[in-house]
Amino acid sequence: MANVNQYWQRNMYILTFGNFIAGIGFSMVTPFLSLYINTLGHFTNAQVAMWAGIAYASTFVVSALISPLWGKLADSKGRKRIILRASLGMGLVIGSMSLVTNVYQLIILRTLQGFFAGYISNSNTLIATTAPTQHVGKALGTLTTGTVSGSLLGPLLGGVIAQLWGYRIPFLITGCLLLSAFFLCLFFVKEDFTPIPQSKQPSFREVFSIISQPQVVIGMFVTTLIIQVANNSINPIISLYVKQLMHDSGQVALISGIVTAIPGIPSAVLSSRFGALGDRIGTKKVLLGGLILATVIYLPQAFVANVWQLMILRFFVGISDAALLPQVQTLLAKNSPHQVSGRIFGYNQSFQYMGNCIGPLLGSVVSSSWSYGAVFLTTAILEFINLVWVHTVTKKS
Repeated sequence: MANVNQYWQRNMYILTFGNFIAGIGFSMVTPFLSLYINTLGHFTNAQVAMWAGIAYASTFVVSALISPLWGKLADSKGRKRIILRASLGMGLVIGSMSLVTNVYQLIILRTLQGFFAGYISNSNTLIATTAPTQHVGKALGTLTTGTVSGSLLGPLLGGVIAQLWGYRIPFLITGCLLLSAFFLCLFFVKEDFTPIPQSKQPSFREVFSIISQPQVVIGMFVTTLIIQVANNSINPIISLYVKQLMHDSGQVALISGIVTAIPGIPSAVLSSRFGALGDRIGTKKVLLGGLILATVIYLPQAFVANVWQLMILRFFVGISDAALLPQVQTLLAKNSPHQVSGRIFGYNQSFQYMGNCIGPLLGSVVSSSWSYGAVFLTTAILEFINLVWVHTVTKKS
């Protein structure tokens, strides 16, 4: 392991690039998925919306179900192998989406994309188990910077490329980039891993008996779920809210895109810095600070009078985001023995994907039952519940 520790920074930078590409791969279709589906047949608007919903959700549902399996295999076969499987599989699958001739083929490939999930979670596991303990927070924060940056730029790049060269080319370019991430990992990422025989792999119950503070680990799973529900709850209504604030006039689509993207900027810039701060003053303190800020900053978004006020508040949402998921992952890394860390990060990835699915549903239900502003109030309540939850489960740690 001492030899691998010499390579941990190189591993971190290569896998951060891979996380960046994986983030693009999951988010780039957002602006044009419905439009692409519309070219694959003769559909009504309702049918397009239905197929787009199925295509979007299928990836995350399958990813949530399959992530623990890949985590378990990573603990027995090595994290690098699972990262290679994920990057190669996603590269081929996403690239193949440029060749589909009907919506059924697209749905099958979107489902397969979920099956080949695991790049991000196993990148976190590999870095968490090879980086020096005093630098784990900073390293995981840097990986998160790659993921967030990819998720932020994905819709923008996908929309621009689709506008210039058509809907099929973004899939092809993303597939090629994922294949480049595969070869970079294959040749330059180092992992000194001793395989654990399948017969000696702990069962689900035994995993949590090995962990010294299982309440913290399980608590972080729930925290991840709530963070993602809160972050995604406003996605269905953000453009409608902007339209309302602009009184149905002006460049609503452009401004909505800016409002959506703004949180990603401070999050990408500050994730690594907050990770390093957590290494110095305590990860739990940074996480609680992020939850306090999130609770406070979501409340006034329900009462803004114009879109500029919303933009400023969304910027502060990005600051709180930078203090949340990276700190959760660091707490998981510090409380998970190396022999089960792959499974722990796999379970956490499942909770993250579940939050991605539940959040938009919650936002749609709340907005249709009450108002757009009520979604922000609900999100603030969720962040406060999360704050109390984290304080409770980490009180004795």
